[in-house]
Amino acid sequence: MITFRRFTKTFAAQPAVRDLSLEIAGGEAVALLGPNGSGKTTTLKAAAGLIRPTSGDVLIGEPGVTARDPRARRALSFLPQRVAFPESLTGREVIDFYRRLRGVEPAAADAALTLASLNGSSNRAISTYSGGMVQRLGLAVALLPSSPVMLLDEPTAALDPDGLCAFYSVIEHRKAAGQTILFTSHQLGDAERLADRFAILVEGTLAALLTARELGDRLASRGVLRLRIENAPADLFDRLRRLSPGATRAGDQWIVPGPAGSRPAVVDLVRESGASILGLTAEEGRLDVFYRDLVGGRS
Repeated sequence: MITFRRFTKTFAAQPAVRDLSLEIAGGEAVALLGPNGSGKTTTLKAAAGLIRPTSGDVLIGEPGVTARDPRARRALSFLPQRVAFPESLTGREVIDFYRRLRGVEPAAADAALTLASLNGSSNRAISTYSGGMVQRLGLAVALLPSSPVMLLDEPTAALDPDGLCAFYSVIEHRKAAGQTILFTSHQLGDAERLADRFAILVEGTLAALLTARELGDRLASRGVLRLRIENAPADLFDRLRRLSPGATRAGDQWIVPGPAGSRPAVVDLVRESGASILGLTAEEGRLDVFYRDLVGGRS
């Protein structure tokens, strides 16, 4: 379990996270979403005990101890956004060091290297690794122990498709075993595969806490239908505006906002008017637009 109780962190009088209250249960994965600078990494670092709250508490486990307590450190595994290892060591030496440190069987090290697509390069020096390979090695280290709590900052950023599938499987098994998982992601598709809930941070504040279905519904309602229309009767635009008040047009380009369920009615209206549809594109709502709406209080 991870518990944030009115957690606030300020840097040089500038709040990075403000008054965050959130509880994540065992067997649950929560994705931290938000634009750059919204406080996601600060929140993860606080849970890892790497930074001290300015006010409020961050508790790990049940019953909770503060994140900076040594007992909490032993209960969690953390993947930072950027990792670094001694460049003279090989990938195998790094994974073996952390395996022994955490008391993990050798087979777990092999499985972690396979997941990170590093088995074939595990005997090479870190100095020969690309940035993506170093990050994947960090993920392998984070996945070594079966810690009660796992904190992952952009865990899928450097994974290839096979690695992604293996990672999804590992996380599902860890959730089933009761692990608590908190992670950040800029990839909504990855987050949807892994998360039970989405905590959306905007300007350091928890702006929304949604299930996967709720987030999907919010984004769908912000979708648009783009049409190229020819031979439109004079009253068609007004009729479309009654159906979707936010509709706009420029020449033969028509943009009609609204959820996916409203699109058939738009197409039917255009066709019944006698106009010709030369092109049609449906676009789902974008996260960046959703974030802006949350900032403006229009969500």
